Amino acid sequence: MIKLTLDNIRTLNMTADILFKNQAKMQTKILKINPKKPQISKIKQAAKIIKSGNLVAFPTETVYGLGANALDSKSVKKIFIAKGRPSDNPLIIHISDIADLEILVDYIPNTAHELIDKFWPGPLTLVLKKSKLVPKITTGGINTVAIRMPENKIAQALIRESGVPIAAPSANISGRPSPTTSEHVSNDLDGKISMILDGGKTNIGIESTVIDLSRKTPLLLRPGGVTLEQLQYIIGKITIHPILQERKTKLISRSPGMKYRHYSPNAKIILIDGPNDKVQDKILRLLSQFKKQGKKVGIMTTVNTRYKSDMTVFLGNNLDVMAANLFKTFREFDAKKIDVILVQGISRKGLGLGIMNRVEKAAYKKIKI
Repeated sequence: MIKLTLDNIRTLNMTADILFKNQAKMQTKILKINPKKPQISKIKQAAKIIKSGNLVAFPTETVYGLGANALDSKSVKKIFIAKGRPSDNPLIIHISDIADLEILVDYIPNTAHELIDKFWPGPLTLVLKKSKLVPKITTGGINTVAIRMPENKIAQALIRESGVPIAAPSANISGRPSPTTSEHVSNDLDGKISMILDGGKTNIGIESTVIDLSRKTPLLLRPGGVTLEQLQYIIGKITIHPILQERKTKLISRSPGMKYRHYSPNAKIILIDGPNDKVQDKILRLLSQFKKQGKKVGIMTTVNTRYKSDMTVFLGNNLDVMAANLFKTFREFDAKKIDVILVQGISRKGLGLGIMNRVEKAAYKKIKI
């Protein structure tokens, strides 16, 4: 358990200030680490960087996170600078012990306990009223805080050894596809952060589910690794945030992944939704149109058809595999210098809701047939 007190937090923050002022020109060190049995010597190296007020990218079960001491404003600010992230986009705090939740929030409702018992550690983030201990920069200036307990052994070990909760958005340039390998992190952030812990490919491939429990009726803010249906089975009624339904709203965005365009490759994504046969016809017409314009066209489809495109990815029907490979596929299209990606929509049930949320946020244009 992390023993969070105001005294030891102040000491850590003072140490961070001193070490940051004395640091040399930034060089990003990459450490390969065993995902099943993380070597403590390597964890200690990474934890020392967190304690010094600098940034470490590390794997979770969802995507790679870019970590800093969540309770030190100066450390957290470096996350926003490295990513080019808007300052009003909240961060998620990662913890390794349930006891730490009580110090970071004002109140824990029964619904939170029910979800914690079922889904922690794992890909579920809870939004609750923050305590005074959490700086506003970490929460994007609002009075709630997003917290989760990752299942990944490397992430857990790093949090424990650092002695502080770790704020960690995805370890990529803001707006780009989230990283599911250390190579993705390096491509975006080499020279901008101190260390990358290379624990191999992440398992789930899309970010955690985020649910707001700071209000009377729970509100789904971001679908992810835990499905809406799983949540409803445990706590009953859940409202879906209007933004997820593409409706205008005055509700405050209390989660990352809501307010801005996210997850986008360099290519322009066109999402095509509708019956299979009509979607395939539309893809063929658009493919012909863009090829005549001299564009390089990529296709993501659930129908195993041989298109005359520059790159075709058959998505299959396994949602777990689809989610695990989504961002990797986006980056592969970029490597091939694809100009336009035509994506066939899938059902929004189960994990499909989280997958389609990422595609919709990344899309340049959406076509409903």
